[in-house]
Amino acid sequence: MQQFDLIVIGAGSGLDVAAGAADAGLKIAIIEDGPLGGTCLNRGCIPSKIIIKSAEVADIIHRALEFGLKASLAKIDLKKVTTRASSLVDADAKSIEQGVTATKNQTLFKGKGKFVAPYILEVNGEQITAPKIVIATGARPTIPQILGLDKVSFLTSTEALRLTKLPESMIIIGGGYIGAELGYFYAALGTKVTILQRNKLLIPREDVEVAKVFSELWKEKGNAYFNTEIINVVQNKNICKVTFRSNNQTKTIAAEKLLIATGVTPNSDTLDLEKAGIQITDHAFIKVNKFMETSAKNIWALGDIAGNYMFKHSANQEAEYILETILRKKKSLLPPKAIDYFPMPHAIFTNPQIAGVGLTEQQAQEQKRNYVIGRYEYQMTGMGAALKEKNGFVKFIVDKKTKEILGCHILGPEASTLIHEVCVAMKADRKKALENIRNTIHVHPALSEVVQRAAWKVPL
Repeated sequence: MQQFDLIVIGAGSGLDVAAGAADAGLKIAIIEDGPLGGTCLNRGCIPSKIIIKSAEVADIIHRALEFGLKASLAKIDLKKVTTRASSLVDADAKSIEQGVTATKNQTLFKGKGKFVAPYILEVNGEQITAPKIVIATGARPTIPQILGLDKVSFLTSTEALRLTKLPESMIIIGGGYIGAELGYFYAALGTKVTILQRNKLLIPREDVEVAKVFSELWKEKGNAYFNTEIINVVQNKNICKVTFRSNNQTKTIAAEKLLIATGVTPNSDTLDLEKAGIQITDHAFIKVNKFMETSAKNIWALGDIAGNYMFKHSANQEAEYILETILRKKKSLLPPKAIDYFPMPHAIFTNPQIAGVGLTEQQAQEQKRNYVIGRYEYQMTGMGAALKEKNGFVKFIVDKKTKEILGCHILGPEASTLIHEVCVAMKADRKKALENIRNTIHVHPALSEVVQRAAWKVPL
């Protein structure tokens, strides 16, 4: 049995731990059964943002006449669009694997690993052991229990990112951020997209005002049914039919492609965790404490399988924290600190873009916080007017007494970039973040003025 100082299961953000530990002289084993780089690189944020750029360009062309220009979209080469993404990520994954195999102190085991005893894993029939283990095996698309789905050729996000022929029509079951992003991409390129959402709004985890505006704007791009319950799906040759109930009415719709975007399932069921004494939650995520420790000593979990935030940037933060813990000197006089996620931003790369940090207004209400709102529209700024942006806005949620920014939510162009001004201010000084945004000189007429003006709109 081969012995190592550290075993890392999963080669997404887990690689950050492996690389840092190897640099420190530890002997590392990495277990990965797929291409290296994890979900983000291979079937998530990187390829999706590459193809979505084509959708953004298509939107600009469609709006050309608004800016005094005559232009039309003559042809869409979906194969070129998706191949640009897949070829890039495939090359990166291969490069990462070559780098790992060529690095001193790292041994790559290509295959699925599972526990056979505490601190002992089996991969490809071989057993390996280490006194410290990091689990970073991520999650996979959830496949819901829908009558007839097992007899239908459906897509998940993985396949949807690599289609080479543009479908005439598509049904998307699920209206969260994955359904919203892929729905936007295909709709912008000309596919007739229908979203079936079980909630009353699309992207329901966002601030309610953002979700309402986005749901209304979606009607300009495609169809959507809300409060839906899927009854069954059937396939007739190349056409999928979905029967569902929505607002007490039963309907059947048909499309060339069916995309399932109903969330993700953690890959904890592939590891035989009980043999290592590792506990999971009711939703099958690995239980971790505020130090990212599992119920087994010196075994940590990070990323989607731990289920804390489930963003790539949160997984990277967790990896950095765990690495510091592993390399920590045993006789250190300083006690370990809990992982610090504050403030944790996120973004949805649709049109309009969406970004947020902190509490939504509905969360502030649930927590019975005494808050005030500051809101400003893009179109009231110079750059917003230049962009002819009619729907975008920035919304601050601020504690009325302490003046602390509880949350900020942005809908509109470059939202994913604009949110970082708020994040930096919140991180630097919670109590003076709003004041610092207000009093910082902003370039005129840069788009970031909309953030400053929203801050000034907070009635304190």
